[in-house]
Order: sequence, then C-alpha cells, then structure tokens
Amino acid sequence: MNPRLARALVNGALLGCAVVAVLPLLWMLSASLMPPGSASALPPPLLPAHPTLENYRALFARAGMGRYLLNSLAISGAIAALALACNLMAGYAFAKLRFAGRERLFRALIGALLIPAQVAMLPLFLLLKYAGLVNSYAGVVVPAMASLFGIYLVREFARSVPDELLEAARIDGAGEWRIFVQIVLPLLKPVMATLTVFTFLAAWNDFMWPLIVLTGQEHYTLPLALASLAREHSEDTELMMAGSVVTVLPVLLLFLALQRHYLQGLLLGSVKG
Repeated sequence: MNPRLARALVNGALLGCAVVAVLPLLWMLSASLMPPGSASALPPPLLPAHPTLENYRALFARAGMGRYLLNSLAISGAIAALALACNLMAGYAFAKLRFAGRERLFRALIGALLIPAQVAMLPLFLLLKYAGLVNSYAGVVVPAMASLFGIYLVREFARSVPDELLEAARIDGAGEWRIFVQIVLPLLKPVMATLTVFTFLAAWNDFMWPLIVLTGQEHYTLPLALASLAREHSEDTELMMAGSVVTVLPVLLLFLALQRHYLQGLLLGSVKG
C-alpha cells in the first residue's frame, strides 16, 4: 500500500474516533446554554438558538452546586496531595532502600492488586465507623491516602535513578531524607504529574465510596449531587447538562495544565518499567 494512502487512512480513522469522543461533550456544553425545554425537542438542536446562562445561575442559586463543588475540590485536592506524598516515599523505599522482607512485601502488595476494591468496602466501612469517621471528609480521604498502583508506578520509575548518584550523596554526608527531597524528587517530576492527574481524577469521579461514607447531603461531592439532581429534575435536561459541565470542567483544566508532564511520565514509565 502507498505510504501516503496508509498515513491518510490512519489519520482519518483517528480523526473519526476523536470526533465520536468529543461530539457528546460539545453537545453537552451546547445543551447547557439552551433555554429550558429546548434540548428535549425532536430532533434535538445542535446549537442553542438563544444562548443563556440561566441554567448555571439556577444550578448555583437553587441547587447549591457551589457547596458541592467546594467539597469535591477539597476532598480531591487532599487525596491527591496525601497520596502523592505517601506513594512517592513508599515507591522510593521499595526501589532504593534495603530492608528485611522488602521483596516479599512488595510481591504481597502486587498480589493485592488482584483483589476487587468492592471486597474491602464493608470491613473498611466498619473500621471507619469504629473510628468515628463516617459522614466526614476524613472518611473519604483516609482510605485513599496511598494506592497500590501508585506505589508500583513510583517504584518502577525510581529504579532508573542511578545508585552511584545516591551513594555519592551519602559519602558527602547527606542523610536519607535530604537525598530523597533534594536529589530524588526533582528526578521524579514526570511521574509526580502522572500520579497527580490519576489520583485527582479517580477521587473526583469516585461515586461508590462517598455514597457509602457520606450520609449527610451537606458533605456530598459533585457526582453525588449530580445523581441527586437527576432524581429531582429528571425532565430538566438543560440543567442536568449544566451540572455535567461543572463536573467535567475542573478535571479537564487540570489535565490540560499537566498534559505534557503526564504523557512524559506514562511514556518513560512504560520504557523504564
């Protein structure tokens, strides 16, 4: 086959897939700007005839979406920060520090990846209940402070750090904490961005665990608030689309801001792992 024709076919297929993936998001944004009832017409319009922000005003004024947005930002930000710190330290320890049972413990952690998360939800809920953390932000944050996948990703990436560099720092009198902060962390920036995006996205989109732990509506995150809004306003398509835009926009902006480092971390991790 002609190389130019093959390239054109591949690019055309990729463009078609991109259109299929992006078109629902674009219509969601378009419908959120339509007056009430417009999106339910047959056939549904692609663009708003009279764009309006009334749906967004109603969303924050009547539905209290501002509080749920702040809840999601606080919970997801805390989870991303704490998980990043715990995963970096644990992954580096498994990669470069020698201690008794290191390999056996790491193999046990890898084996735990095969256990579905739903299996641990009941015992985890009972532990949080005994600790008094049910219906609190801590009940959502504490179980997500570290992840097996995050530890594995950091470990595989940190193995590429030269041992000679660490030994030279130790000979110069640097302690382990100083080596980790001043030498290792700057070399782990790509995987840090990747972990931040992964963790923030997982926490932001999580529905099941907050639904179990958060019993009071004042603590709801955006996915829970959106589900509650769908039950109360099932006929108001435009309001639902506005809620969906508010839910998607922060994580989209985060991904675009860290896109270069995120992709670099994935590519380097796949080569070095």
